[in-house]
This record gives sequence, structure tokens and C-alpha cells, in this order.
Amino acid sequence: MDADVTESAGPPADPDDSAGGQDRAPDGSPGAKPGETGAPAGAPAGAPGGETRSGSGSGPSHGAPPEGSGGVGPALDIVVRRRRHWVRWTALGASFAVLIAAGAGWWLYKKLDGNIKTDTSAAAELRAYEKERPASVVHDAQNILLIGSDSRAGDNRKYGHDDGGSQRSDTTILLHLAANRKSATAMSIPRDLMVNIPECHKPDKTVSKPQFAQFNWAFESGGTACTIRTVEKMTGIRVDHHMVVDFNGFKSMVDAVDGVEICLKKPIDDSAAHLELPAGRQKLNGEQALGYVRARKSLGDGSDTDRMDRQQQFLGALVNKVQSNGVLLNPTRLYPVLDAATKALTTDPGLDSLKDLYDLVRGMRNVPTDKVQFLTVPRQPYAANRNRDELVQPEADKLFRQLRDDKPVAVVPADRLKDDDGKTADAADAAGPTPTPTYSGNNAATDLCKQ
Repeated sequence: MDADVTESAGPPADPDDSAGGQDRAPDGSPGAKPGETGAPAGAPAGAPGGETRSGSGSGPSHGAPPEGSGGVGPALDIVVRRRRHWVRWTALGASFAVLIAAGAGWWLYKKLDGNIKTDTSAAAELRAYEKERPASVVHDAQNILLIGSDSRAGDNRKYGHDDGGSQRSDTTILLHLAANRKSATAMSIPRDLMVNIPECHKPDKTVSKPQFAQFNWAFESGGTACTIRTVEKMTGIRVDHHMVVDFNGFKSMVDAVDGVEICLKKPIDDSAAHLELPAGRQKLNGEQALGYVRARKSLGDGSDTDRMDRQQQFLGALVNKVQSNGVLLNPTRLYPVLDAATKALTTDPGLDSLKDLYDLVRGMRNVPTDKVQFLTVPRQPYAANRNRDELVQPEADKLFRQLRDDKPVAVVPADRLKDDDGKTADAADAAGPTPTPTYSGNNAATDLCKQ
């Protein structure tokens, strides 16, 4: 053949190139695609930017990107790298926020949980007398003994003389929670009620003798365990748990819900109770509420019976305040209430954790306020001492049996309780012909100013 064949110097074709055969310059940069214009006119064969192949005047050109590309490749790469960087920092920040929130939540939980005091001595005492205690009758029903301590020790000293640190149960309520959690009945036990108190271990390790005395002596001589055993002996109801609340704890809980509204028919001026209030509707803070529920001489007839009725009405208003304001469903409002409540409580080991208390409250939060009922054991002045009380039978035993068997009871204001014959009026049971035993009392839905 007469024609000369000129080949440019360079490496062999890259075996990884596609079948279309994209050419590469000696420095490895992409060449022009097939069909694109080669080197400029006049460029020598084999010069940079050009290549001569057999059978063609000039090969594809190499070097700068095509005109108009504007360097899109590098700019896009920078954007991608920045976006990935932003995503990493966002994920890191979110993870840190979750970690902080979880840590704060755990700290709050441990703080509330640590507020609760456990009464292990009462549990040990009750185990020692287990054979004497009544058995539980209805599964899932619960009976909780609430004890308001009137100790004058420490911060409570301003409410009375501290006689060596002794204390009595100023208020005692047996709270019965129905197994279906559709009702709750709080039964007050007068502190001056004459009852049979069993032998109990005293704080000095001695044993008291069984005695017939006023109810609050049980707490003074044998503490919580002796009070529980006295209640069980009187009612035949198994006490599943107990809580002891002192004066300052009660005040803190009222303040935590921003006060409780009551209605007074007459003004109050009671220096002993640290209370001075005008007549009418008003909201009480913690200090005022404590004076209101403890006052005796300046309110009503001065009896403990009248005071218990007032305590029940106030507790009903407190329950109504908590439910109507959505405290249980609002974490920012619930925390102060939980903090005050847990600081105020001394409980048995079965209720000494925040989880235990939460489970208890969760079971009660759907109870309608008109099914949260308050009443006092049927009683009358004690024949041997008119300043003491005694049970009225058979009404008292009938009430104890209803609660023990988890059967309903009804409450009505005292002025509606008696029928024309002066006997206790029983409410008709809508579910059948058997009437529901009815007692003097109120419920949490009652508006005290409309009575």
C-alpha cells in the first residue's frame, strides 16, 4: 500500500471503556465523544489535544469540558457534600436532644420515686399477725387505709404542743376501690369512736394489752400496724395498703393544684386553726385548707362528727379540682402535684414506688366524680360518755359487708337520709329489686355552694 499510516504515541486503549469506546487523553482525562470535532486546524499530529488514527484526518479532541457546561460536575459535588454534612449534624443534634430529654425524664422519675418513704416496720408487724387478719374476698378490689397524722414534731410544731414526739391519727379513712374501678367509697372512722384495740407492739418493743378505747389510741400506742389491725378487727375488711400523710404534706398538695374552692355560710375567725375567712365562695390555699379541715370550735357544733363531714366535703372538692382541670393528663401540672404528694406520703412496700402510685391513680382517673363517695361509719354518742362515739348496729355491719363483698352503697345529704318513720332510706337499685344501702354523705360532684 502506498499510503503512509501515522499513529500517535500513547498507551493502549483502556479495557474498561464501554463498547462505544470513549477515548482518553494521555493524562487520563475524558476525550471527546465519537463524532465530535478533533484538534484545531493546523495542529500537528500527536500534539496535545489531538490524535490521528489510521483512516481519518484527525481524532477526537481531549481536555476542557464542552462549551456551556459551566463546570456543573464539581459544583454539584460540593452541594452533595454540604448536604451530607448538614444531615449528619442534624441527626447528631436530634440524638443529643433525645438523650437530654431521656436523662431529664429519668432524673425526674428518680426524684419523685425517692420522695416516697417506706414503712417497713408496719409490714413486719402485720406479717407476725397474719393468721388473725381477714382474707381478701373479691379479686382486684382494693382497700387502702389513709391516715392523717397529727404529730407536732418538726415543721408541724406550730400546730400544737409536741408531747415527746407522740402522734395520733387525726383523720382515718378506709378507701374502697371497686374491682371494676367504676366507683370509689371513702369511709371515715371517727377518732373518738370506742373500739376494741388488739395487743400491739409499741415503739419501745413492749406489747400493749388488748383494750376497749377510743380509736386513735391505736395509732399512738402501736402505730400504723396497730391501726390497721384495729380496723380489720372492727370491719372484717382486709386492708391491702396504707398511706400516712402529715400536715405539711396536705398543705403542699392543695397548693400544688393552685388551691381548692369552698363555700362558707358564715365567716370564720379561729386563732387556734390559724384561720380567718369571710362568708361566701372562695378559694383556699394550703395553709387555709389545713385550718379549715382541722377547725372544731368555730365551725358547726364543735363536734368531731361535724369536722369529719367538712373534711369529706373538702376532699370531694379537691378530687373534683384535680379531674376538672385535667391535672392527670397535663405533665406540667401533674409534676408539682406528684412532687407534693410523694413528699407527703409514707406507704407500705406495695405502694412505695412511683410506678405503684401511678398504676393506682391510673385505675381511678376514669371514675366519675359522682361515683367518688364520702361517708362516715354509722355512729351515735357513746352511752357511757357523750363525748365519745359508738357504732350503730346493724347499720354499721351492713356497710362493712357491702364494702367487703364489693357491692354498691349510696350516699345522700343528711337532711334527705331519713324517711317519715325516721329510718334509714335505701335507694332503689336500678339493676334489680334489691335496694342499695344508703348513708349520710356526699360525692365529689357536689357543689358546696348549691347545697
